[in-house]
Amino acid sequence: MDTVEYALIGGGVAGLSAAIGLSALGKEVRVFEQSALLKGVGAGFGLAANAMQAFAYLGLRDDVEQIGFYTDSYAILDERGRTLISPDAQRLSSRYQQRNFSVHRADLHRLLLSKVADVVTLGKRLQRFEEKGSTIELFFEDGDRARCRYLIIADGVRSNARMQLVPKASPRYSGYTCWRATISNKSIGLPEGSETWGANGRFGMTPLVNDRIYWYACVNSVPANPVYRDYSVSDLLRRFRNYHAPIPQILTITREADLLWNDIIDIKPLQHFAYGRILLIGDAAHATTPNMGQGACQALEDVAVLCDEIASRPKVEEAFVRFEKRRLARTRYITQTSWWIGKSAQFTHPWLIGLRNTLLRKMPAAWAQASLKKLLDVDFMSVGVG
Repeated sequence: MDTVEYALIGGGVAGLSAAIGLSALGKEVRVFEQSALLKGVGAGFGLAANAMQAFAYLGLRDDVEQIGFYTDSYAILDERGRTLISPDAQRLSSRYQQRNFSVHRADLHRLLLSKVADVVTLGKRLQRFEEKGSTIELFFEDGDRARCRYLIIADGVRSNARMQLVPKASPRYSGYTCWRATISNKSIGLPEGSETWGANGRFGMTPLVNDRIYWYACVNSVPANPVYRDYSVSDLLRRFRNYHAPIPQILTITREADLLWNDIIDIKPLQHFAYGRILLIGDAAHATTPNMGQGACQALEDVAVLCDEIASRPKVEEAFVRFEKRRLARTRYITQTSWWIGKSAQFTHPWLIGLRNTLLRKMPAAWAQASLKKLLDVDFMSVGVG
């Protein structure tokens, strides 16, 4: 059995990006993905300026811009369409010399996979791993085995590998559930993205390339609610029928076959990401609720920081520890802030909604800009690998 230098568990954004970055550094990598077909489950998400900085570091910015929809604004609205808060994302993007994009997950997966398809093995669900001297042996559910010198775990919020390292780090339920879909933009003509906070739930929408819209709707619930398991587009339309245009119109043209549903979960911030020759990255390390649009962005930051550390340190274990020191506080801040934003966004009591909306409208613009600046400030631009 040959021993690969780096084994990456998980073929999502974090795993594939890490494979690209490490390969560019001349490292031997192998990605093991549990799905038999890698197609990017989900719909759309945002790539803020910090994510685009990471792609620039990895030499992928131009490629990503070709599949992304450029957006310079993203407002939070009330259910009548009145603005609650609208940070000047364009000004901050200019400051960092990066632009903001929205992208379909499947499009991004295809791009990333095209760069490292020869090192990806599909249909390999990791059962467990064992450290044996200077190597780590991987045991897969189909009976196959593999060996590596260093193990990078990037298999998502429900990571089996993380549970072996940190058994108590199980996913936690946010208190709300979510529907998503990607539809045509031809009859809607949506020019820019926004998110609406109302008493019946939250509704977000953003354009994508190829004349498409990605939308999502979040509603307070209990885990695995059987009522919502069978919810249809018609049910959602009844719930959001009094929201501002074009929300009812978007739901009207959504097909049942395009509807995705899942509960929103994250993991409580961990104390460590580095465990000797084993490292957690992406959602396996710091899964966050989507309220700040930073899930994929933080995975990409992880990869850039990891590559920066490996490029500058001869001992990989030291690079892993340095990665942890650079990433723990930032990802903890984002996970916790996103958690509380979600709680506020999902208010249903009229008094709480009124108070929240009043405070947001009166918030000084400088405060919103400062919060966005903190989100976009990253420190991995010392060298490039692409």
